[in-house]
This record gives sequence, C-alpha cells and structure tokens, in this order.
Amino acid sequence: MNQPNLTNKQLSQLDSLFELVSQRQKKDFGNISASNKADGSLITSCDLWSDNKIVDGLAAIAPDEGVLSEEGGKSIPNTKAYWVVDPLDGTTNFAAGIPYWSISVARFVDGRPESSFLIIPTLNKKFVSIKGKGVWLNNQKIDPNQKNYQSECISLCSRSIKILQKKPNSVFPGKIRLLGVSSLNLISVAMGQTFGAIESTPKIWDIAAAWLLLEELNCSIEWLEIDPMNLVSGQNLSDVNFPLIACRSREKIEILKPWGNLLLEK
Repeated sequence: MNQPNLTNKQLSQLDSLFELVSQRQKKDFGNISASNKADGSLITSCDLWSDNKIVDGLAAIAPDEGVLSEEGGKSIPNTKAYWVVDPLDGTTNFAAGIPYWSISVARFVDGRPESSFLIIPTLNKKFVSIKGKGVWLNNQKIDPNQKNYQSECISLCSRSIKILQKKPNSVFPGKIRLLGVSSLNLISVAMGQTFGAIESTPKIWDIAAAWLLLEELNCSIEWLEIDPMNLVSGQNLSDVNFPLIACRSREKIEILKPWGNLLLEK
C-alpha cells in the first residue's frame, strides 16, 4: 500500500542503504575502469552494483512502489508513488579520479517529488528534502532564508558551453564553473556557491533529487522545453531531456534566460 509520506522507520532504513552504497563507492574510487554505454556515456561496475543495491533496497523498504533508474528501467512506473534513481551521478569524474560525484534518489507521489536524497560521498554530505517541510544537511535543517555569500559564479554543463559560441561578442554575466555532475551543479545554486546553473540535456534521474531541494530552499527553476510536472505513467524517458535554468531568485532567471534560450536554437 502506497503511503503519501515515508515513515521514520523507512527514513532510517534509507539512511543505512545510502551509507552502505556510499562506502562501497569510496572504496572502489580510483580502483576500477570504465566502459562506454551505447549512448557514448561512461559506466563502471560500481554504477551497476550501486544501482542493483539501491533498487533491491527500495523494493524491501517500500514494496509495491515502482523504480525508474538510469541503469535499469527508464519508463515511469504505474504506481502512485515511485522512485527515480541515479546511483552514481558523475561517472566521468569518478572514472577519471576526480573525487566529485553524487548518489541521487527521489520519491515521487502523483508525479511530483515528495522526498529526495542526495549524497556526496567524498565530502561526507547528505541532503534530505521533504516536500513542504524543508531540507536537512547532515541532519541539520537548512534555513531557506539564510543569506549565503552572493556568488558571481554560474554553473554550466559540458553541453551548455555551446551557448558561449553563439554570442561571441556578448559578455557572459558571471564566472563559469563546470562541476561535471548535473545534480551538484543544481545543488551549488541552492547552497549559494553559484547564483545560477544552465543544464542542456539533463535526464529525469539527473535532476529529480535536486529539483525538490531547490524548491524547498525557495530557488527558481525555468523549464526551457519540457516541464517534468506533466509526466505520465508508462512514458519512456530514455531519450527525454529537460533543459533548464536554476537560480537563487526570479530576477537572476531573467538575467540567464537569453542565454538559456540559445540551447533551443537548432
């Protein structure tokens, strides 16, 4: 039976599951090689192990709730509540020996994220977001009104760099940062490390956990093409991108919008 909200017992079980996966990833980091998937992206045996571990764990913790995962089934489950999993977001960093990646998991209810979990193993950081209740970092609640340092940086993904080539005579409105991890590009906005992020081709599993975190910390999201709030059961999301701009405020969205819209030009 689907519950609208997770119980404290389930939250505790999830915490243990993600800690187990996090420890395994840190152990494997620097010790395994990557191969190419059909779409050209990288995958390691640790991605596959992590995906299996999380999917099996969710089946035990939340039976009867479907799972959509990067390394598994990519169609939206036909259950009221379902999970969206990226077991290792940032495989290229992981495989290259760059210690910056995340475990990204979100639980959706009626098509919207209800809770999300985003873990950065090498930084020992764990974000938990609950819809309507806020965000916790390592069990400490984050004040959504806190005045973070006003960063001049803007986070781009590797594919959104092309917007700079389209306006060679225009000055980009910030210092560019490329973290190589979609979920953490977006988290950088929520934490005030950057004032905005532009993502060109994120999949639903890249953004699911960060989406709720941004909303709960009063950040703004502009969906440039497809709005993920209109997803339907059975829809295959293998090849669906959700280009977006995320910013600390609506005013910053307007600054980046002319640049983000360049992604949509053929």
